[in-house]
Amino acid sequence: MTRSFAVGDHVSWNSEAGRVSGTITKMHVKDVDYKGYTHHASPDNPQYEIKSDKTDHIALHKPSALKLARRPRRAAAI
Repeated sequence: MTRSFAVGDHVSWNSEAGRVSGTITKMHVKDVDYKGYTHHASPDNPQYEIKSDKTDHIALHKPSALKLARRPRRAAAI
């Protein structure tokens, strides 16, 4: 069974550039048109909208492509 995630979860996924991480901002349970493509989603197989940690890029992925990730460390104030 595929793991389910929640808004606010920090996740990672494989991309052409390597491993990327970000935070889930929205869960889609119905088909959604994004960047000219229809992403198919249902309550049993949702699409997660994720904001990248390093850029403002938004990605949509099914749960099978995602792994729960650690939160990035923040630099200590000096």
